[in-house]
Amino acid sequence: MSAKKQNILLLGAGGRECTLAWKLKNSPLCGNLYISPGNAGTSAYGTNLSVAVLDFEGIRKICTDHQIDILLPGPEDPLVAGIYDFIKADPLLQHIIVAGPSKEGAQLEGSKAFSKKFMERHNIPTAAYREFTADNYDQGIEYLKTCPSPIVLKADGLAAGKGVVIAQNTAEALDAFRSMLRDRQFGDAGSKVVIEQFLDGIELSVFVLTDGTGYVILPAAKDYKRIGEGDTGLNTGGMGAISPVPFADEVFMRKVTDRIINPTVNGLKAENITYQGFIFFGLIKVGNEPYVIEYNCRMGDPETEVVMPRLDNDLIDLMLSMHAGTLSQVTVHHSQQAAGAVMLVSGGYPGDYAKGKVITGIENVNGSMVFHAGTTVRGTDTVTSGGRVIAITSYGDDIKQALAASYTNAARIHYEGRYYRTDIGWEF
Repeated sequence: MSAKKQNILLLGAGGRECTLAWKLKNSPLCGNLYISPGNAGTSAYGTNLSVAVLDFEGIRKICTDHQIDILLPGPEDPLVAGIYDFIKADPLLQHIIVAGPSKEGAQLEGSKAFSKKFMERHNIPTAAYREFTADNYDQGIEYLKTCPSPIVLKADGLAAGKGVVIAQNTAEALDAFRSMLRDRQFGDAGSKVVIEQFLDGIELSVFVLTDGTGYVILPAAKDYKRIGEGDTGLNTGGMGAISPVPFADEVFMRKVTDRIINPTVNGLKAENITYQGFIFFGLIKVGNEPYVIEYNCRMGDPETEVVMPRLDNDLIDLMLSMHAGTLSQVTVHHSQQAAGAVMLVSGGYPGDYAKGKVITGIENVNGSMVFHAGTTVRGTDTVTSGGRVIAITSYGDDIKQALAASYTNAARIHYEGRYYRTDIGWEF
């Protein structure tokens, strides 16, 4: 693989991007690394630039001013909005490697209905579903009355992770349906609603990097979305994560590969959908069988905070192989150590929360990695700027040992309203 150092632009400002910046900076192939807009932690690995992820003209200027070789979009928004197509349509930029799918490919995440139809066409196991809009609203009401509880309702478009409702009974389902379609609870994202069969099982996240034909499977992870201990309370963006996943053994992962990953990558190719980048398979294990809950067109957060530390391969090398179309020839190596991440969040999250709280004690962390999420710099202080503030990731011989180290160090960081779950990995 080419030994030329690569100038890289990483888009985003969360814990995922801080982890990716750390991983990229560890590569001997990393030239100048720019993170836009970045956070208080990413500046340790590269240069933060204050351009928003949807400011495509601003991104164009960064690419030309800084001679960018690789563009890595962290979050889904720029991918769904077509950053790949924007770069490739510009004669001055089209040489840049974009580690992400085309706008069409990003519809796997951008539209629940699109992804469901794709899975149907390629016989990929997923929950039974129907979709409804304002035009057949009354049919949706009647359909809901026939569904066994619980019932899953999903806003079709991107709703910042909040567009999914698991209704425990018909009355709740009808209320949620009305809120989405009639009251426009999620705006345009809810102009189409997917009603889905509830699958009862245990969830996990599987990630691949694909060049459109071949792929490599990254370490699997499991995240914990509920705010409260014992998986109770409101859903969040993720309160912690573990890797590896104890129940994702070789037999189970063979089913995932044969029934889900291969048909997905082959299906994208067969439909001539340009897709070079990450595919995030949100899976559920029902009995011993895997089903797809959702696709994402990028890495997950907080899963990235345990996946990247366990990926022994050079990430830049992998992206160069992706661009060359040679990923099928690459052997991916997963660390034998476990990783456990604990997310420190703001008081009140996922509801209303204050920002600007001074963070202390980061310098006291010993033996763990600190990945900033919702942080910024104010004067000489690092302060909170988001709901999820900092992820603490540790290695261990097993998940319990890794999490114990993360908890020891989480207790060393302080800010007003700090909260974290003390039971990540509780099932294992």
